[in-house]
Amino acid sequence: MPVPSAVRRPPADLVGELAGAYISELQQGYLADRSAAVAALAQLRRGAGKLPEDVPELWGMAGTERLYAEQTLSAREAEMAEAALFLAVTLYALHQQSRPEQRMHRSGVELGAAVRRLMPGGALDEPIRRRFVRVGTAGTRHVLAYRLREIITLLRGQSIPLDYALLAQQLYRAQLPDGLRQVRQRWGRSFHAYRPDPPSMDTSPDQSASPEKDT
Repeated sequence: MPVPSAVRRPPADLVGELAGAYISELQQGYLADRSAAVAALAQLRRGAGKLPEDVPELWGMAGTERLYAEQTLSAREAEMAEAALFLAVTLYALHQQSRPEQRMHRSGVELGAAVRRLMPGGALDEPIRRRFVRVGTAGTRHVLAYRLREIITLLRGQSIPLDYALLAQQLYRAQLPDGLRQVRQRWGRSFHAYRPDPPSMDTSPDQSASPEKDT
């Protein structure tokens, strides 16, 4: 039976909440060196930068079945939600690779700010900036997925975390009419607003937020 419209959550919010919960479970298991989580992330990495229809061997592994446990989605909503959730989970799996003591999913770290942290001292790095711009100008979901994979690979190299619940929510909204423009604006604002901590307050990625804030 469909959930009454009065309590029906926006699909973007649902996707973000489910992505945060599922990725947190995977992250906790991986950091605890649980064999099931380690194996799951190894398999999910094969889907990083792809969409669900491209890797049917991962169906049932990315948590997309959870989308249907709480409310009824239209066919179009379901397609967009599955793509956003799958992409967020598989990109996280790539991001967390070989980081057994660091949380690569971290609440409150938006994509633009994470990319800016790649630039030493906050100074603009033109090659990195161009890669970031390419993400925002992607014309299709497949192109966006591939270009995000490039960015996540860079973040992983510097152990810079990202809020994957927020990313999943934005990936859903990016598929709505005029949605990518709005998401691009938010990524751009977080990129320009980022300021590095003063040297006396500088902390490592694992110390910049308490475990209670990881979702």
